[in-house]
Amino acid sequence: MGEGKSTTTIGLIQGLGKRGKNVVGAIRQPSGGPTMNIKGSAAGGGLSQCIPLTPFSLGLTGDINAIMNAHNLAMVALTSRMQHEFNYNDAQLAKRNLKRLNIDPRRVEMKWILDFCAQALRHIVMGLGGKMDGFMMESGFAIAVSSEIMAILSVAKDLKDMRKRMSQIVVAYDKTGRPVTTADLEVDGAMTAWMVDAINPNLMQTIEGQPVFVHAGPFANIAIGQSSIIADRIGLKLGDYHVTESGFGADIGFEKFWNLKCRFSGKTPNAAVVVATIRALKCHGGAPVPVPGHPLPEEYKGENVGWVEAGAASNLAHIINVVKKAGINPVVCINAFYTDTNAEISAVRRIAEAAGARVALSRHWEKGGEGALELADAVVDACEETNHFKFLYELSVPLRDRIDLIAREVYGADGVDYTPDALAKAKAMEADPEIAKLGICMVKTHLSLTDNPSIKGAPKNWRLNLRDILTYKGAGFVVPIAGAIKLMPGTCSNPAYRRIDVDVDTGKVKGLF
Repeated sequence: MGEGKSTTTIGLIQGLGKRGKNVVGAIRQPSGGPTMNIKGSAAGGGLSQCIPLTPFSLGLTGDINAIMNAHNLAMVALTSRMQHEFNYNDAQLAKRNLKRLNIDPRRVEMKWILDFCAQALRHIVMGLGGKMDGFMMESGFAIAVSSEIMAILSVAKDLKDMRKRMSQIVVAYDKTGRPVTTADLEVDGAMTAWMVDAINPNLMQTIEGQPVFVHAGPFANIAIGQSSIIADRIGLKLGDYHVTESGFGADIGFEKFWNLKCRFSGKTPNAAVVVATIRALKCHGGAPVPVPGHPLPEEYKGENVGWVEAGAASNLAHIINVVKKAGINPVVCINAFYTDTNAEISAVRRIAEAAGARVALSRHWEKGGEGALELADAVVDACEETNHFKFLYELSVPLRDRIDLIAREVYGADGVDYTPDALAKAKAMEADPEIAKLGICMVKTHLSLTDNPSIKGAPKNWRLNLRDILTYKGAGFVVPIAGAIKLMPGTCSNPAYRRIDVDVDTGKVKGLF
């Protein structure tokens, strides 16, 4: 159900602080899409929050705006070049100090971005009008945090590294199949200029005073979903313990942390905290599936140990096993809600411990750091135990074999099926030595281990369906897209923005939380 990642991150930081540890945290900046839609902000909750909440939720220091400007500048450069090449012959282009790139309008990799959930912009036709109004073609919008530039912000080690990655972004392909990059469009330097300030992490704090860096964005279902390597490097220099947040479940957020972020950073964790709630385990164990934007079904408010046991024995046990495959010590945090019963909590403890994880009940939402002492102790204990870290795959393994490994070993699939277009792209990528050894950043629903959001638990006898593969060469990975998931989410019928307003006497925002 996606509840408790940021709250537990902050609670653990506060719990370690209560134990006298010098601790620093790193969380991700919320997108305007969920903030104004269903999910709301991502600063934690109750007595485990990152403050100040309002600026955190409304753009903070402008990192996402900088990403939008840098990304959309690349699209401006691309579409204007296509217009000029269509309107001018080679001699006329030469007078304007331009060379013909022969961009194939059917093979434009990038879309425009916007940081709202605007489903009406997923597929558009642009350039309508005369020849001075642009090149007419199909295009669309994705949400800002799915941009390759957000991924670059997450994985770049410094400004020099970011500048190099900016020049390698593939915006389209020419009519011979050669990639057209931001460097070819001579826009990479200007794009980096928009990001000079954004490369610096934002410093905030928990309500109990521990420092927390906010850097890079959410959505491990459609993006890399990791707090930044730069924030982690700073946190590791300043603290004895550094708690860094990864998005969504271990099948996507942790898998990308494990096989992408750890590879890029050269850093490996001493422990991994898996957040579990009784409500989420009931959802995976047979309870009615909640509908986004609607009240939680009444069945979740009463005790049902059978549902909890079924969800823990399937989904949670599977997730624990995924963490163990990385050679990292797992700690299951039972993120407590007032509706949880002792029998339900005991069932989770029993099943998670049998699966090989430490387990801690944490009441950080209710009690702050004092409520997270058991969790803090479990994490300290796990950190003192030896790890045997290993990647799921080496980059020398063929591209489709690595995708298959993720599907089988992380999701529990029997294999992978490709659409004809996705298969053609995969084969072309494998034939390109520069792309063949890039990492894998899957796009997949966060609501299921499968590519079907309605399937819960840990199902067997199914295959992962891939419909497309994108190239994020600057970020250092390819992006297979599974199932029907979109890079631009949709806005629900009862979005959060209906309840957000401003007190005109004080200027304070209300209804945001």
